[in-house]
Amino acid sequence: MSIAAVDKALTEAAASDLVPGFVAAARLPDGQRFEAAYGARSVAAPTPMTPDTVFWIASFTKLVTTIAALQLVEAGALDLDQAVASILPDFADLPILDGFDNAGAPRLRKATDAPTVRHLLTHTSGLGYTFMDADLARYAEQEGIGPDQARRLPRRFDAGAHWHYGVGIDWAGAVIEAVTGKGLDAVFAERITGPLGMADTTFALTDAQKARAAVMHARLPDGSLVPIDFAMPPPPNFSLGGGGLHSTAADYLRLLRAILDGEILSEASRAALFANQIGDLQAGVTVSSNPALTNDFEPMPGDPKRWSLGLLLNQRPGPDGRPAGSGAWAGLANCYYWIDPKTRVAGVLLTQILPFADAKALDLFARFERAVYA
Repeated sequence: MSIAAVDKALTEAAASDLVPGFVAAARLPDGQRFEAAYGARSVAAPTPMTPDTVFWIASFTKLVTTIAALQLVEAGALDLDQAVASILPDFADLPILDGFDNAGAPRLRKATDAPTVRHLLTHTSGLGYTFMDADLARYAEQEGIGPDQARRLPRRFDAGAHWHYGVGIDWAGAVIEAVTGKGLDAVFAERITGPLGMADTTFALTDAQKARAAVMHARLPDGSLVPIDFAMPPPPNFSLGGGGLHSTAADYLRLLRAILDGEILSEASRAALFANQIGDLQAGVTVSSNPALTNDFEPMPGDPKRWSLGLLLNQRPGPDGRPAGSGAWAGLANCYYWIDPKTRVAGVLLTQILPFADAKALDLFARFERAVYA
């Protein structure tokens, strides 16, 4: 499909008022680069979206953190099968939460396993998120653990038993900082965002970037959208590695293109990004415990899905065009991307809407993917 045809499809989607505004970028099957903006940065103001609009990309950050870890492996500074506690001793102190007794007290047991860095990157370490795990949310409330204290959250099971989405990549970011002796922002700038020219990908926005930022919205029960106040805490911040970055569609597409073109990772590391790393465990399904932040989410319902070191992998061809073996993931504010090593296609769609897995945003993403592959 031509650039004009993709633009036509997204212009029609924008006219249907699925979301207030969005920016899309893609590498098309013929190698051309598509990039365009639609709608407004806020439902309350006429400022239009532009290709350089800045978004909080949330869990898009996880792939960047994973790439940094793989680069350290290539340099001989990190071993993915090294125990996390050998690098971060306090990790060994995390208990495992096995629910609650009849009196409402948490059932905690001492961990006897030794989760590795690989377990962190594959979401099989037993760590979770409070907004996607009702027991963790209950425990955090009882213990007074705030959103900025994820390092205190217990694990939920022994390493390797399940795929469970959570703060493992936050811990991986702390591993990277310990190994390098530098903040994660500096590591990214030196190894990834700087070399690739991703000037708008950052943990802390400048005043100029704030002026270009999209406004966060909440989807109300009647389907309408309202602007809401939202800001990530600046670094240093334990949660940076899992969800702290801001970026633009063009910047993040630059990262995906670099992966496809072998610019920032060795061939072995690139292969690891597209290889199943969790055996027969099912991945990708999340259940909400905080409806204000996320809906339940199951990409490609019913299809088998696995996790690599940084991507959700579809084992069968996707319903909207991507072939089997492609990778994808998302960010909490309804940001989505996919990367397809078979046809060397990638796409990025950025919005700023909560809760996650918004039906209209997912519909828009599907339309975008179909247009790219048409």
